[in-house]
Amino acid sequence: MFWNEAAVSTRTSSASGAQTPELITMDASYGSEVRQYEYRGVWVIDASGEYDLGSIAPLREALLTAARQYPKVLLETSAVTFADSAFLNLLILTHQTGSLRIVAPSQQVRRLFGISGVDSVLKIHQTIEEAAAS
Repeated sequence: MFWNEAAVSTRTSSASGAQTPELITMDASYGSEVRQYEYRGVWVIDASGEYDLGSIAPLREALLTAARQYPKVLLETSAVTFADSAFLNLLILTHQTGSLRIVAPSQQVRRLFGISGVDSVLKIHQTIEEAAAS
């Protein structure tokens, strides 16, 4: 698969047991991956790997599309190993566009939030269930 092509697989929803589509976008040069699925009426984006100006495009497309289509978007960031100002700017833009919740930020993401002060602006939760209920 070329680095910016999407593949569709299925994911079993823990809430209903139903099969839901899961969109996967990968950027092999950065090891970044974006998985997306619906959970209890909110859109979940699970990001992993490194995000900077060269690798942010798949995540940007996923977040901005979801923010226009869903009242609440959750971004799971526990597997983000590197993030810079491009990542931070994207999150702020998405937050301004719609209702963004950050879930389980990795140490790298928490550090970036703390340095920039964004942790006082964005809604941060420890679990998908908690963020979906908020």
